[in-house]
Amino acid sequence: MNKFKKVLNFHFFTGILLLSLSCTEAVPLMEEKNSPKKNEYFTFHIGEIPIQAELAILPKEREKGLMYRNELKQGIGMLFIFKSATPQKFWMKNTRIPLDIGYFSSDGVLKEIHAAKPFDLSGVPSRSKAIQFVLELNLKGFRDQGLKIGSRLNLDDIRNAISKRGLDPKDYLRN
Repeated sequence: MNKFKKVLNFHFFTGILLLSLSCTEAVPLMEEKNSPKKNEYFTFHIGEIPIQAELAILPKEREKGLMYRNELKQGIGMLFIFKSATPQKFWMKNTRIPLDIGYFSSDGVLKEIHAAKPFDLSGVPSRSKAIQFVLELNLKGFRDQGLKIGSRLNLDDIRNAISKRGLDPKDYLRN
């Protein structure tokens, strides 16, 4: 019986060891290398107006966006960058704060601003078929900052931020 207990204990502890090792999350080296530091902000200019924003470039970052946050400081946002201009549709899954969603063309022109309600899963689609950058700010954040349709995002700021993230701006910007 003593031998049976030893075998049983061996299998039990081996199982616990394997289980604990399998619970670690595997992260691809490419994403790990280019992942941002927590709350890493970059300064972008829309016209002359400076905006502090986190970048959401990698698919996992874009998917999470501003979910689970309880607040967003004034003048702070999240800039979503896509490799090419397409129609966009943003939703508010697990997003607790009301937001403005600004849709920008590939040349950095603000085409649309939409209000989005917390937890709204219906989505806010762009009317334009060619949106490459999306900026989320607090509700009425565009108006409070004096930003209007036609305002232009400084693409050099974006180029620099992408480079600082360790990514190649040529993959995201035409020029």
